[in-house]
Amino acid sequence: MTETDAVVRRYVEIWNQPDGALRAKAAADLLTGECRFVDPIADVTGPDGLAAVIGGVHERFPGHRIRPIGEADTHHDVLRFSWELVPDGGGESVVIGTDVLTLTGDGQVEAISGFFDKVPAAS
Repeated sequence: MTETDAVVRRYVEIWNQPDGALRAKAAADLLTGECRFVDPIADVTGPDGLAAVIGGVHERFPGHRIRPIGEADTHHDVLRFSWELVPDGGGESVVIGTDVLTLTGDGQVEAISGFFDKVPAAS
């Protein structure tokens, strides 16, 4: 497993962790304290901020998980990968996106920019 694969795996595990305390610990282990996460609906700083955003996703989409799509792409200190939010038992994705992570020299994440390619229809 490459370092890139390991970072993606750990990041996805944070998103898929249903336990808030374990999610916060995993986020603190991977992200710097000043890490900024920004996407079309959130702009937060720090591991606790990201853990809270993820908690909201778990509330809105119970029984779903993030799954990487394809291979991660990386250059310099930047990593990009696509993902989909799918029901635990399989089925069609409800959200598809791409996240761009900026890494420190020791492999921690110091910035995350998220983009949505597919979102649920407004109800």
